[in-house]
Amino acid sequence: MTGYRKGADEMQAGTGNRAGGGSDIWRRMAKYKMLYVMLLPTLVFLFIFHYIPIYGASIAFKEFWVTKGILGSPWVGFDHFERLFATEKFWQVFRNTIEINLLRLVFGFPAPIVLAILLNEVRHRLFKRSIQTIVYLPHFISWVTIAGIMFSLLSNEGLVNKLIVTFGGDPVNFLTSNSMFRPLLVVSGIWKEVGWGTIIYLAALSGINPDLYEAATVDGANRFKQVLHITLPSLLPIISILLILNFGSMMNGGFDQVFNLYNTMVYESGDVIDTYVYRIGLTQGEYSMATAIGLFLNLINFVLLVLVNGAAKRIGGQGIY
Repeated sequence: MTGYRKGADEMQAGTGNRAGGGSDIWRRMAKYKMLYVMLLPTLVFLFIFHYIPIYGASIAFKEFWVTKGILGSPWVGFDHFERLFATEKFWQVFRNTIEINLLRLVFGFPAPIVLAILLNEVRHRLFKRSIQTIVYLPHFISWVTIAGIMFSLLSNEGLVNKLIVTFGGDPVNFLTSNSMFRPLLVVSGIWKEVGWGTIIYLAALSGINPDLYEAATVDGANRFKQVLHITLPSLLPIISILLILNFGSMMNGGFDQVFNLYNTMVYESGDVIDTYVYRIGLTQGEYSMATAIGLFLNLINFVLLVLVNGAAKRIGGQGIY
């Protein structure tokens, strides 16, 4: 009887909370008003740069003229999409984008996980911090600078080819070969971002209970088995979330990297959707077509995000929403 009365009281209290939910929100906002004031610049930024531009997406369905503006340009419906899907070049860059991002996912996504686990095993604090500083630095170097370094090293007259010739080999066309360009993108991307990507994994590793490792040691587990049965399972929630986010940006080709490294000789394997949109949108002035491509790709990213998030929740119970 007491349990029944307690349950009834909780239900009544819950109903009262729901009824006064609106006032509770305002009271909470008043109590933490300074936090909301600190949040305000971010909300204003998001509204100006992420929500207002959504209105401009309507030019994907218009024949946009700069002189007439968005409102004055005539509606053409799905004409731009029909022309887009009939363009062979679009499907080439579409395929290139998917293949390059799959390579990045297969080789680039596990790299910071492996590096974070290796750094976590280092016990010498000074050595560990030195390694962390070294692997973090490339993240702060722009792709323009990195491209200049790579051109100096990998061009036909660069240092690498000079060493190859010195040892009796033939020069390799690293920057103009379709077979070499994608590995170049993947390797340079890993080198630049692998250190920065370890930060979130190292933070997760620091939250693992040390007693688990001590118990595993007592049970006779070596370091590899401890990583396999303690470290990796503890990282799975973070790994699943980041993997979902990576799939959600699968159609983003990495404009900065590709634009600074590619040339007309490697368009067949290296031209991605981002660089294609840049050419037809900014250099050729086909703003409506470029916007149509952007809408189509965002739709694909959204579908991939929902599908992968649902699959992750069904498999491991972890998702981003």
